[in-house]
Amino acid sequence: MRESGGRGPGPGRGGAGSQGGPGAARRTPGGPGRPGRPGRTEGTGRPASPDDPEEPRRRPRSDDQPRRPRPEPPEAPGRRPRPDAGDGPSRRERPDSADGPATRNRPGAAEGPARRPGARSRPEGSAPDPFDDLPRSRPRDEDPPRRSSRGDEPPRGRTRDVEETIVRPRTRGAGESAVPRPRGGPPGRRPPGPPPRPPLVLRLGSPRRRINIGLIGMTFVLSIFAGRLIQLQGLDSKIYEARAADQRLISEVIPAKRGSITDVNGHAMAITVEAREIAIDPSKVLPQQRAKVASTMAAMLQKPEAEIAAKLAKTTSRYQLIARDVDPLVAEALLKKELPAVTTKMQYRRDYPGGDLAGSLIGFVGDEGYGLEGLERASNDVLAGRDGKQRIEQGRFGQRIPMTYSQKDPPVEGRDVRLSIDRDIQWAAQRAIADQVKAVEAESGTVIVMDVRTGQVIAMANAPELDLKNWSKAPQARRNNLAVTDVFEPGSTNKVITAAAALEGGAVAPGTVFQVKDHIRCADKVLRDAHPHPPEAMPFEKIVATSSNVGTIMAARKVGDQKLHEMLKAFGFGSRPGGGFPGEEAGLLPDYKVWSGSQSCTVAYGQGVSVTALQMASVYQTIANGGIRMQPRIVAGSTDTSGRYVQAAPGKRTRVVSETTADQITSMLEAAVGAEGTGALAAIPGYRVAGKTGTAMRYETACQGYCGYTASFVGFAPADDPRLVVLAVVQKPAKEHYGGQIAAPVFKDVMTFAIKTKKIPPTGSDAPPARIRAGQ
Repeated sequence: MRESGGRGPGPGRGGAGSQGGPGAARRTPGGPGRPGRPGRTEGTGRPASPDDPEEPRRRPRSDDQPRRPRPEPPEAPGRRPRPDAGDGPSRRERPDSADGPATRNRPGAAEGPARRPGARSRPEGSAPDPFDDLPRSRPRDEDPPRRSSRGDEPPRGRTRDVEETIVRPRTRGAGESAVPRPRGGPPGRRPPGPPPRPPLVLRLGSPRRRINIGLIGMTFVLSIFAGRLIQLQGLDSKIYEARAADQRLISEVIPAKRGSITDVNGHAMAITVEAREIAIDPSKVLPQQRAKVASTMAAMLQKPEAEIAAKLAKTTSRYQLIARDVDPLVAEALLKKELPAVTTKMQYRRDYPGGDLAGSLIGFVGDEGYGLEGLERASNDVLAGRDGKQRIEQGRFGQRIPMTYSQKDPPVEGRDVRLSIDRDIQWAAQRAIADQVKAVEAESGTVIVMDVRTGQVIAMANAPELDLKNWSKAPQARRNNLAVTDVFEPGSTNKVITAAAALEGGAVAPGTVFQVKDHIRCADKVLRDAHPHPPEAMPFEKIVATSSNVGTIMAARKVGDQKLHEMLKAFGFGSRPGGGFPGEEAGLLPDYKVWSGSQSCTVAYGQGVSVTALQMASVYQTIANGGIRMQPRIVAGSTDTSGRYVQAAPGKRTRVVSETTADQITSMLEAAVGAEGTGALAAIPGYRVAGKTGTAMRYETACQGYCGYTASFVGFAPADDPRLVVLAVVQKPAKEHYGGQIAAPVFKDVMTFAIKTKKIPPTGSDAPPARIRAGQ
């Protein structure tokens, strides 16, 4: 709503002093009111009151200037409207009558034709206003005019036009004109209407300003990019170039092919073949695919399905090794299954064509290609070679980038090792000892075949033997080469050393006769022969042939402890053979100064000292070789870097006893295999055989004493021209325990096969008669 009042002719405002009253005059002291708006009856303003101060003069406003609605003052709470007083117009509107809308009571208003409420008056003679018929609405809302805070009186110094909008249609009277009447202003000019409510318009800034700001921002960003580009390509280019090269360049190890192990004739006993390594990336295997992948790989690789499934469950890992040493054909078939994230890598695997043939002697290789046991470990430096290296550039997914940097250091293949083992004789020895161990229900057994002239080992068999194709499943005890690691008391086979000491020192001769009882006292112990017999005059040769313990002790007393100890050391007791055998033991030879009273006697027939099977075989090789001990050897030679075979240096030669002593002992040993000797079961028809039986108590840790037996037989043939030595040892047999009954048959089988394989003919000579009785 706008507040307006009629303008009078005088200098001040006149009028009725009410809202919209015609001819409302300005209350100016002493001045008449000015005439009101055209079309309205002039009236006089309310007389000034001495209590009312003079209202300040308002700045006149032009008619074409839009009027701004003034905010309605809040109605004072608790005040009630007063009835019209004086000559001021009433603020209350009358209710509509039947003839038309209600009119306002203005004092001094002339009666005239009825007009529409809200229509403006126009001067006489002016054209009708076309906007007079349009309905007028209140500027803000439908609220009635608020009363003054002073009750019935309108505010002093101003009047208000109160307009009312009639929204329902009505019928114009006959005297009403359809032309709207102007509310005020000079004649002929349309008075301004109520200002329209300005629309909500989003005012945008200046385009030039936006463009300038955008250009500044772009320049700033581009300057950062340009600076970073200069830093990367100018200042730090070498650093990033090196890092990129490191990411592209990878180093690959080119495994060297491990050398082969062959027998003396070149037959492969351990070879290297090409294989594949199977791996998978669990992070790329979907959960719904894991069961199928695990079952497929388990079936083709012969692996437990649960083991593969457990590796596939490790989704945080990018690499899981599934299997090694896979056959290339199997790996290729697995790749054709198109399983996700399965990769293969070329490698070499060790293969043993003979299975358990000399298994514990040859040993095996671990997953990393290093020898872990046996000759594989002892000769690893020769067999392994040297791995090569290769540096190539590869892409993101591991593919090699062609025509790029590549550097390759070729690998150096391992050299072949040739053993002195004869594959055929080795097989015969393993079969013979395995059958006997099984027959007598023994704990273990060992057979050694040695060349008399060179000291080279032709066969070294153990029972049970290690299967090299499944070595990982074998117990640790079976991985040991019992021929060089198992220490035992030799028993009667040791009597040849006592005889050598007695003959070499001249204490006795082969024909020296001893009065032998079946028992003898040594310190606090009484020692007996294996079988009771009455006192008997026995020549020394018979003592050896019949393996009399009492007669041997009587000869050893003539030698003395020191001389006997020295002879034992000369034959290799108490020291490792040193022929390249992995895991070899030195045995046990106590110093003679610490021997007890009974030990001085027991050592003479092989109790109280301990040796290995290889050491005992070396003793008889020395006797068969005329008293010259050849250091035992297992490696016959190897290939050089050019692949040419180079024979190994011969073993160390040591003169232990004279040739005469050796021949005399040979005759005694040949008599032991005769009809009246203890080793008659070792005789080979057509060949002269010399040998000695052995039966010794076996010390067991479990029982903390002697609770078992070691049965053995060792000999050589032909006795007059020895070529081969064969030793057979059976440990802890459950059936029988004498060496002549258990070990001698094994010797016969192996020696017979060996001399036929080596094509050793019989000498054709007859054995001299054995002097096993006194006076012969």
